[in-house]
Amino acid sequence: LWAALRDGSARCRQCDFAAAAAKFSTALELCSKGFALEDPFKSSPDDISRLASWIESKLVICYLKLGQPGLALHHSHRSIIQNPSHFCNHLRQAACFRCLHRYSEAARSAMVAQCLYVLAEGAAPDTSDLLQLYWQAMTQEALSGEVSFSVLYTPFEKEDKADKIKEATKAFAEKHPDYVQHIFTDPHGIHLLPEKAESHPGQQYLLTLGFRNKEIGKTVEKFVTQNLPVFPGQKTTFSPSMEEEAETFWQNTGKRIMAAMAFIGSSKIKDERGPCARAIEQFHHASLLSHLQRGEEQAQVMAQAMAELATAPYLQRISQEDDELLQSLMADAMDILAGKTGERVWTKIQKV
Repeated sequence: LWAALRDGSARCRQCDFAAAAAKFSTALELCSKGFALEDPFKSSPDDISRLASWIESKLVICYLKLGQPGLALHHSHRSIIQNPSHFCNHLRQAACFRCLHRYSEAARSAMVAQCLYVLAEGAAPDTSDLLQLYWQAMTQEALSGEVSFSVLYTPFEKEDKADKIKEATKAFAEKHPDYVQHIFTDPHGIHLLPEKAESHPGQQYLLTLGFRNKEIGKTVEKFVTQNLPVFPGQKTTFSPSMEEEAETFWQNTGKRIMAAMAFIGSSKIKDERGPCARAIEQFHHASLLSHLQRGEEQAQVMAQAMAELATAPYLQRISQEDDELLQSLMADAMDILAGKTGERVWTKIQKV
């Protein structure tokens, strides 16, 4: 194992990233068999997880350098699952999303990286500022390429939320007259913006969205405001005869809905619906992809959901009930990735 790691690191320094990836893949395989220390019987699960996460992070770098951001993203999810509290793992995930032009998700990863860095009492204020700048750049990039919706952030203190939402709706309509077919303000969770603490100490915001298409706006609002997210259009379990209908739905509507959902998540650390809400959205997304026969994309989304679940306890307080749901969903995700079938917590949620 150590020989493979040394060889991989040496190849990286020589910029021979293909050979380095091969060495790190060999090391990862050995690590998966329990070899994290010289004596595998003395290796603790934490030792193995930390080492596996480090190897995965090296594979992320190799595949980014080789121009394969999709493969790098897969390994970035795995590095987070193994060690979710390390901010660098989330920053690498942001870089992968950025290379894939998925800027809203890159913004979320950068936001989480910045939050974890501060929570870990990061000693270098310059690093925190750089993380915020990256987060800000990704948010701006996401909005600059978006044509179906626009947004408005309204500073929020402790005023009456209902009155503040009315003010925000009126202000949005005046500022963005082309996006008034449907307007709503996210009622679940307060949003944050990447602003330096000294200029806006602890400032929180309400997020208002406006859409060109009324139906898409109404669907996103329904998706966001329900305590238990349900993917629009998925009222019953898909059957093979509905695959063509599902494809049409995804191309015409689903993509735009997910784009709005991803943007909403790019500035919200805590979700009042619960710590598993965002992961449940991704479970629904993966379920639709499976019915569209897109196995590779489904696996990517499931790995992303697992990374979200692994990180959730580091971002907000979790009740015992939420913790049980979180662990059950994590187990379900692993079963789905392994191709197992059967009754799960997730299938029960779908039935409800």
